[in-house]
Amino acid sequence: MRACVPLIVAVLYSLAWAGKMNSCASRCNEKFNRDAACQCDHRCHRHGDCCEDYEHLCTENPKESDPFLELEEETEEALANNLYSAPTSCQGRCREAFDKHHPCHCNARCQEFGNCCKDFENLCGNHEGFSHSRDAINKEELQSISEKIYRADTNKAQKEDIILNSQKCISPSDTRDQVDRCPEPLFTFVNEKLFSKSTYKAFINLLNNYQRATGHGEHFSAQQLAEQDTFLREVMKTAVMKELYSFLHHQNRYASEQEFVDDLKNMWFGLYSRGNEEGDSSGFEHVFSGEVKKGKVTGFHNWIRFYLQEKEGLVDYYSYIYDGPWESYPDVLAMQFNWDGYYKEVGSAFIGSSPEFEFALYSLCFVARPGKVCQLSLGGYPLAIQTYTWDKSTYGNGKKYIATAYIVSSTQ
Repeated sequence: MRACVPLIVAVLYSLAWAGKMNSCASRCNEKFNRDAACQCDHRCHRHGDCCEDYEHLCTENPKESDPFLELEEETEEALANNLYSAPTSCQGRCREAFDKHHPCHCNARCQEFGNCCKDFENLCGNHEGFSHSRDAINKEELQSISEKIYRADTNKAQKEDIILNSQKCISPSDTRDQVDRCPEPLFTFVNEKLFSKSTYKAFINLLNNYQRATGHGEHFSAQQLAEQDTFLREVMKTAVMKELYSFLHHQNRYASEQEFVDDLKNMWFGLYSRGNEEGDSSGFEHVFSGEVKKGKVTGFHNWIRFYLQEKEGLVDYYSYIYDGPWESYPDVLAMQFNWDGYYKEVGSAFIGSSPEFEFALYSLCFVARPGKVCQLSLGGYPLAIQTYTWDKSTYGNGKKYIATAYIVSSTQ
């Protein structure tokens, strides 16, 4: 796929001078430097790789905007409208009993359920009885398993299966303009024989099961519920999902494949309320099918859904701000578009990947890094995925649903 204009290349891929630098002296707000021992860019806090003197030297400097950090409406709402007034820190709470009214937890099993407070590891890591150090999944393990999943995606599109017409690349500062700068559709051609593959077919059958407007409860028929089971059954037959389960089983996250599948069904398809109606949303609907809330498109991070809606004349492609470095599929595109009257300012998506590939990577990151940035590697290139937990309701013994998952960068 074509690289973006020099502005985006400079923002996303420029490397600073070489050398194992370990100070932020004269480096504040520089671009990410893979040769440096630590970083001084405005995202280093998010990635946990700031130099020790970053706070002292750089925090007074103005921060440049992140061109590829997607501002999901639900993310901001979750921060502003937290359902709970209970403590959100593990200060003085290590090993406390589980309390369903707390938004996050500090007991020995919170990592297993993905509901630890953000400071759990720092404050509770040395307490006797915690096994999280043994069971924690480190960055290198995440990069290794993501590469295995990448290689296992035999159902992905080949180069000849998709012809993209990405047209106009714009500056991140122009994404709010809502101007259609691309007169032609994004997809010039897609080989729809792909859609006859079992996982594609099962995935597509799910897309018409939802009302996109939040505040309208979802009521599934027996057939629609069966379609969820069919999708899970078909993806679990693939090498992609077998790699994921084997990895998580080895990491003591799941004792059996059935436990894994049951948890996938809950975290992705379990219903919760984003609006005024009970059960009007789910992780799957939000991420893959897309929703509309307060006049804006939220979620909608899937290329198959985009292509099918564009083919029906319901999606109007406007522009893009980022085109990934991959020479084959899957690739990554961050774009702007109008969905039947509603605008999406930045919609990141894999292009040409199989449904099981996206489902696996988002699930991996949600299990391993719930509510955090998850650093992966695909074909030798870095890629980061952000997930968020839904904090207003839970399933099982305090487990959290997926609120959203999307690609945020390919720089670190």
